[in-house]
This record gives sequence, structure tokens and C-alpha cells, in this order.
Amino acid sequence: MFSENAIFDSRKQAGEQLAIRLEKYRRKPAIIYALPRGGVILGAVIARSLGAKLSLVIPRKIGHPLNPEYAIGAVTETGEPVLNEAEAAALPPEWLKRAIGDGRVEAGRRREVYLGKGLSLPARGKIAIIVDDGIATGLTMLSATDEIKQQQPARTIVAVPVLPKEAVLILEKAVDEVIAVDVPKFYRGAVGAYYRDFPQVSDQEVISLLGAS
Repeated sequence: MFSENAIFDSRKQAGEQLAIRLEKYRRKPAIIYALPRGGVILGAVIARSLGAKLSLVIPRKIGHPLNPEYAIGAVTETGEPVLNEAEAAALPPEWLKRAIGDGRVEAGRRREVYLGKGLSLPARGKIAIIVDDGIATGLTMLSATDEIKQQQPARTIVAVPVLPKEAVLILEKAVDEVIAVDVPKFYRGAVGAYYRDFPQVSDQEVISLLGAS
């Protein structure tokens, strides 16, 4: 699992490699919960390979006001926010409250765009496999796992192509299993650094993949 040179050609290829590692869940009562947008490409590949249903879980990153790309937390439409407590404590409470509210609103907007008036498939009693195209801080994935665990799945699994060792340790305390293609000794700082082709994924592509599944 440990390699300094794991590079994926595309999200599709990363999904194929993850599907191999998830083979034991083929034809089991599993639901693939993909994080939009990029995670949906992998989720569709994995769902097709395992004969599982594809659904969504939609957390939103809360970026630092001085550097929006740097995550200080994440939130779903209805779940409690997951925060880097040290970073959050240094920010104005009014700003943080507004950012959390904006994240909830955006998660709800995306749900309506992707699913119409419908909801994600219920996880209760199912094997919930939560998929994204990679993890950096782990806060967004923690928010996603909290949302799914509230629904009382039989088993909760995080499956990603690549993530730092620190994130593995955090997530292993939150879910039943963490499955990855690669856990590099020295993380490169950004998920896109592990892909040769890492384009933006459009809302329409997400909708098309959900429809095809």
C-alpha cells in the first residue's frame, strides 16, 4: 500500500483499482455513496463492478477566509459541522456561523440539482461504501461519514485512491474500514498531484452518471 510514486491516469482508472480492492463486497447489500463531483466518477465505476447501487453524500468544505482552498471544516445539509478546532477558535464566531450556514445551503442546492426533490438512498442496515477521488485533510470525509452513520448502516467503509497516513488514523476511528490504493509516506499536499488527468467535473456529468446507474 505504501508507495512514493502512485499516479493515476484518471479518476476512472482510480475507480477501477479501488473496485478490485472492494471485490469482497460484490453482490452484497452495499450502496456506494459518492462525494460530488469528482468522487461520482469513481463511484459509478465501483457500483457497476460490484453490482451495487450508486447514491450521493454531499458534504461541503469550509475554507479559511484568507485561503479558501485550505479546509478548516466541513458540513452536510443536516449534519453537525466537523471542524479543525484550533483553526476555528481563531476565527470570528459570526464568520464561522455564516460559513456553516452557507455550506448547508450549498449542500441542499446540489442535492436538488443532482437528485431533484429526491433524497439519497437510505443506508440503514446496508454496507455503506463512501467514495471520493482522494483525501487531503480528511475533514470533508469525516463530515460525510457522520451523515451516513446517523442512518445506522450495518457497516461503514471509506474507499479512496490516495490519502495521507494522518487521515487514515483519524478515519479508522470513525468507520469500520478504510480501503485505499496508496498511502504515501510523504503526502504531496493535493489530491490532484496524484493524477495525470484531473479535470473539473460538471454538474451535468454527475447527473448523467447517476442516471446511467
